[in-house]
Amino acid sequence: MATKAAGGLPGKGHDISLAALQRHDPYISRIVDVASQVALYTFFHRANKWEKTDVEGTLFVYTRSASPKHGFTIMNRLSMENRTEPITKDLDLQLQDPFLLYRNATCVAHPCGVFCGRASAALTGLFQMRR
Repeated sequence: MATKAAGGLPGKGHDISLAALQRHDPYISRIVDVASQVALYTFFHRANKWEKTDVEGTLFVYTRSASPKHGFTIMNRLSMENRTEPITKDLDLQLQDPFLLYRNATCVAHPCGVFCGRASAALTGLFQMRR
């Protein structure tokens, strides 16, 4: 039987996921939580509507051994372009269950449809720790 790791991943799956994340960012030290399926949307103010982007996949919330100390990545299943965001003072997060809305330093609003409330709560918790 596999050992459970952070985010509910079995030990071997956790190791593989951590290694994949570290290929993109060698400073990632630990996966804090995981949501197996999320989709990223962008809000268009003029049209007053949300539009789905081509970013959809597994959300990983992690800690880093360098600054910034926390971040998250959506490992995209639709293309090779992943979405990675450092959790800094410039990142505005708002949990509106089941959605996690965020705005990054470039002032682009991105709601992230999180189908696993536990991972969005972990991300919100990391945001609180950053302050």
